[in-house]
Amino acid sequence: MLLVADVGNTNIKLGLFNKEELKFKLRFATDQSKTADELAVELFTFFQIYNIDAKNISSSIISSVVPKITRPLREAIKTVTGIKSLVIGPGIKTGLDIKIDHPETLGADIVAGSVAACEKYGCPNITIFMGTATAIVYNDENNCYCGGAIMPGVGISLDALTSHGALLSSVDLIAPKKAICTNTADCIRSGVVLGNAYMIDGFIDKFSREVNKECTVISTGGLSSQIIKNCRHKIINDDNLILDGLRIISSRNQ
Repeated sequence: MLLVADVGNTNIKLGLFNKEELKFKLRFATDQSKTADELAVELFTFFQIYNIDAKNISSSIISSVVPKITRPLREAIKTVTGIKSLVIGPGIKTGLDIKIDHPETLGADIVAGSVAACEKYGCPNITIFMGTATAIVYNDENNCYCGGAIMPGVGISLDALTSHGALLSSVDLIAPKKAICTNTADCIRSGVVLGNAYMIDGFIDKFSREVNKECTVISTGGLSSQIIKNCRHKIINDDNLILDGLRIISSRNQ
C-alpha cells in the first residue's frame, strides 16, 4: 500500500492507497514545533485507532509547503513503517512541464494537484486550490503548468476582517439567500462567501480570454465545496485531487 502526505500551512492530510483506490484518509493540524518522535507517536496512534497494519505499507510520498516539518514527518514515517518517503521537489518525475520564471518555487501541493487535474480531467484546465491561500492556476493542452494567481484564502480573509473590525464577529461560511443583506452576520457572509465565488468566476473568465481556450475547471480544498456552489461556472470539486496527484507521481518514480 502507498502512504501519501500533503503538508499544508494549516493541516496535514494523510491518505492510504491500495493501487488506485483511496482506502483511508485523515487530517490533523500542522504544528511546526513537533519533533519527529512526537509525529511518530501521532502516526502510530492513528494506525492503531483505525486498525492499519504498518507492515502493509510498501511506499510513501510527501508534498510539503512547510519545510520545517518535512524532515520530521519523513523521519516519523520511517520510524513507524520502515519506509523512506519520496519528497516532491527538484529531480522528481512528475510528467508536468513547469513553464514559469522559477520552477523550483512552485509549491509541491500545486504540482501534485496539477498532475492529478491533467491526468483525471484532461487539459487545458483551470485548477483552483482553496486552502490557507487560494491559488488559481492554468495548465495548457500540452501538460504544461503555465502559472496563475495567488490571493488570501477564505479563512484568512474572514479572520483579517473580524480581527481588525471591532464590531465584526466571526461567522460560519454559509452563503446568505441574497447578496443585499440586512444584518451584520449575513453581510459578512455575503462579502466573504459570495465575494470569493464572484472573484473565482472573474478569474475563470479572465484566464479563458487570455488563453483563448475553453477549459475544464476543477477545485479542491477544505472550503471549496461551500464556495463553488455559488459560482456561475461549471466547476468539478475534487477533495482528493492532491492525494491522487501524489499517487500518480509515486507511480511515475517507481
